[in-house]
Amino acid sequence: MKAKDYVGLEKEYGAHNYHPLPVVISKAKGVWVWDVEGKKYMDMLSSYSAVNQGHLNDRIVKAAVDQMKKVTLTSRAFSNDRMGPFLRKLCQISGMDMALPMNTGAEAVETSIKMARRYAHQKMGIPEGKGEIIVCENNFHGRTTTIISFSSDPDSKKGFGPFTPGFVTIPYNDIEAFKKAINKNTIGILVEPIQGEAGINIPSPGFLKELRRICSEKHILLMLDEIQTGFCRTGKMFCFQYEGVKPDVLMVGKALGGGLYPVSAALASREIMGVFTPGSHGSTFGGNPLACAIGEESLNVLIDEKLADRSSRMGEYFVKRLREIKSDRIKDIRSKGLLIGVEFRLKPGETVRPICEKLMEKGVLAKDTHEKTIRFAPPLVITEDEIDWAMDRIKPVFENT
Repeated sequence: MKAKDYVGLEKEYGAHNYHPLPVVISKAKGVWVWDVEGKKYMDMLSSYSAVNQGHLNDRIVKAAVDQMKKVTLTSRAFSNDRMGPFLRKLCQISGMDMALPMNTGAEAVETSIKMARRYAHQKMGIPEGKGEIIVCENNFHGRTTTIISFSSDPDSKKGFGPFTPGFVTIPYNDIEAFKKAINKNTIGILVEPIQGEAGINIPSPGFLKELRRICSEKHILLMLDEIQTGFCRTGKMFCFQYEGVKPDVLMVGKALGGGLYPVSAALASREIMGVFTPGSHGSTFGGNPLACAIGEESLNVLIDEKLADRSSRMGEYFVKRLREIKSDRIKDIRSKGLLIGVEFRLKPGETVRPICEKLMEKGVLAKDTHEKTIRFAPPLVITEDEIDWAMDRIKPVFENT
C-alpha cells in the first residue's frame, strides 16, 4: 500500500483527535525514520521526548526481548523480580525516597494529585474537599478529565465538562502571583520546569529555587512535572537540578520507557508516599516486569552513554547553527539542552504548520506548537554531522519562508 492508503484507513477507522503531518512511518533507528515508500527522514520530535535514547536502542531492545522470554505481566496481585531493582535505581537517580509505577505520563500526574490531596487532608490539616493545588497558565500535564479541568487550552476542554474543582491558575514564571494565590487551603503548586507544549517557555533564572523557598516556608508541596523535561532532555538528568532544588513530588514518564513501552512513575518522600494504603490506588499494568526491565535499562543507557552531557553539547551546537540563519521572521530561539523552540513572527491567521510541511518535504520531521513555534527535540544520540545534515535543509526553508 501507498502512504495515502494508510492515511485513508486511519481516517476511516480512527478517531480524528490528531492532525499529523502527512508522513507514514514504517521503520526507525537512532535519529532516523523511514516512510512506507522508503524515504528517509530525521526525527526532530523524539515522540515528544519519549525517544531520548534513540529509536530502537540496541540495549533497551535486548532487555525487552530477554524479559519477554521470561514473564511480562503479573499484575500487582503478586510481586515480581524486576520492580524492586528498577524502583531503587529510579529513586537513586532522582534523589527521591519512594516511587509508584504507572504507565503513561497522565497517570503519573493523576497519581501525584491524589497523593498530594490525601497527604493534605491527613497531614496538613486541610479539610477533605477543600484543598487547592496551584497550577500555571498554558500548562500541559495530560488529557484526563481531571487534568484538562485546569488546562487553559480551550481545545482541550470544549464539550468535556463538568470539570474537577480544586485548582487555582496563575501566570507562569510569576512569583508574586504565586504568593498571592496561597491561602489556608493550598496544598502546593504543580508546575513544569519548562513549558514544552506551550512553546518551550523557559522561566527566569531562580524561579524554581524561589518556588522551593516559598513552599518550604509555607509548608506546602512543590510538585514538578518532568515528564517531558526529564531524563537528560535539557542537559541534566532532571531540569530541576539546574537550580539545586528538590521537589516534594516528582512526575516522570516518556523517556523512562526508552521509546519501546509506556512507563511512568510518581515519586515522593517516604512520608508523603505513605498515604497510599492497599486498595487506595492501583494499575493492572503499572510496575509490570516488562516495563521495569525496559525502564531500568533505559536509565542505564542514559547514564552509561552520558546523554545529559551530550544533550548539553549538542544543544549548544544546534542553537549556534540556528542563529546563523538570516530571517526577519524568526522572533526568538529558546533552548535548554536539546529542547529547542524557534518562534516566528506571523501575520494574523498564519501558523507555522506550512513551514513544518516544507521541512518534511526536505526530510526533517518537526512539529509546530501553539501555532507560532517549531520545536526541535531530536534523540539525544544525535551527532554534529547529523545536525549539519538537518541544518542544510532547515536553513533554506527558514530563509525562504
